[in-house]
Amino acid sequence: MEWPAIVFFFANAIALLLVPRKHAPIPLLVSCCYMTIGQGIELGVFHFPVYRMMLAMGLLRVFVRREMFPGRLNSVDWLMVAWSVWVFIASFGHEWAPGSGPVFASGYIFSIALIYFLTRIWCKDVDGVRDLTRIIGLMLVPVAAAMVLEHVLGRNLFGVFGGVPEGVYVRDGSIRSQGPFQHPILAGTVGAVCFPLMWGIWRRYPLSAVLGMAACITMTLASSSSGPLMSLVFGLAAVAMWRLRAWMPLVRWGAVATYVGLTFVMTRPPYYLISKIDLTGSSTGWHRSRLIESTIEHFSEWWMVGTDRTVHWMGLSNWSEQHADITNYYIGFGVVGGFLAMLLVIAIIVNAFRWVGVVVTRNESASRSDAFMVWCFGAGLFAHAVTGLSVSYFDQSMIFIWLNIAVISSMYSITRPAGSLSTVLQIDASPKVAKINEAWLRRTTVVRSGHPR
Repeated sequence: MEWPAIVFFFANAIALLLVPRKHAPIPLLVSCCYMTIGQGIELGVFHFPVYRMMLAMGLLRVFVRREMFPGRLNSVDWLMVAWSVWVFIASFGHEWAPGSGPVFASGYIFSIALIYFLTRIWCKDVDGVRDLTRIIGLMLVPVAAAMVLEHVLGRNLFGVFGGVPEGVYVRDGSIRSQGPFQHPILAGTVGAVCFPLMWGIWRRYPLSAVLGMAACITMTLASSSSGPLMSLVFGLAAVAMWRLRAWMPLVRWGAVATYVGLTFVMTRPPYYLISKIDLTGSSTGWHRSRLIESTIEHFSEWWMVGTDRTVHWMGLSNWSEQHADITNYYIGFGVVGGFLAMLLVIAIIVNAFRWVGVVVTRNESASRSDAFMVWCFGAGLFAHAVTGLSVSYFDQSMIFIWLNIAVISSMYSITRPAGSLSTVLQIDASPKVAKINEAWLRRTTVVRSGHPR
């Protein structure tokens, strides 16, 4: 670990320990956006890049300050616990070698579970979420500028920290910027999936929203990759569905019916439509479609606890002699922990989607702008969910999907009937809305006391 990275870490660690609770995620995001995975420390067989070190400092802060979950524990919290426990148990069915076994699983769980639970603890009200979104947009501006400079200078400014090359990634004659992330697709994806979040703060922070949107679009385009462009399109489409939110059950069932219908009219499974998408002229969509088919064909090899060998599914990859290039986030969970691990992750995402609708319906009468912001987090999660079919997060970019899920989870818990709506949303001061809130709180008190109305 070089001295600039040491200074960077200690400055962020001190900030993390001292800042107010609502600003606690910011130092963690700074370590994600401005430092590569190449800087960190190794303790025996354990590897702690800077962002993992910051997660450890976040855990220390929670214990020292005795910070607790806002609202009550919910089903996604328990699903995360179940996923963590199962992946660790399943790891004993793998080889005890680099990239597999209990040591690898411990780091895997450490990163994902702590991102979720720390964000869950720190996001205790809608003001904090709004401020966090604003900061994310502003923090992405320098990253976007650095990715543009990759095109101009022909070198990656983050390369000095290691973990990413100092030169540029070129495919089919096009420079693909990657910034501090380990692959251009991951860099572009971060920008694409954050774009809906910026839309959610438009009314309250228009300047920050514009800057954030510009940064997100710049990162997406600078990556020169089809995947991030499609993620951006899906995120925008999900935001636009706000006007059709009352019809979402019909939309969901319509999507299922369409997929089933396609299975009868297509010569190949409908997921091969991924192979038709190429917005930059250098897409590898066929590989992603074929990977899904291969995973189904080899189900017996990985369904129980995962597998240590997938190279025969697709052929030798450029990073492992044991594994194919698993460009699918869901399949990646299956390889690590088997079918149950995959199902638990899908259950977490499905619950988060359902809760977006619940929170919006429950609170729209109190504050339409705040309800829309929660909807935009749902749109961001939709972009993540679609992206997961063709991208496997394998560096600090994973922070953004689990932060997104954690924010939705917190908003659901703190707006449940056991809590007070006035502590979560900016309540309209009009007499009409005040009467609605008063009636809601009175009904909540009666329900909590156990006396039927």
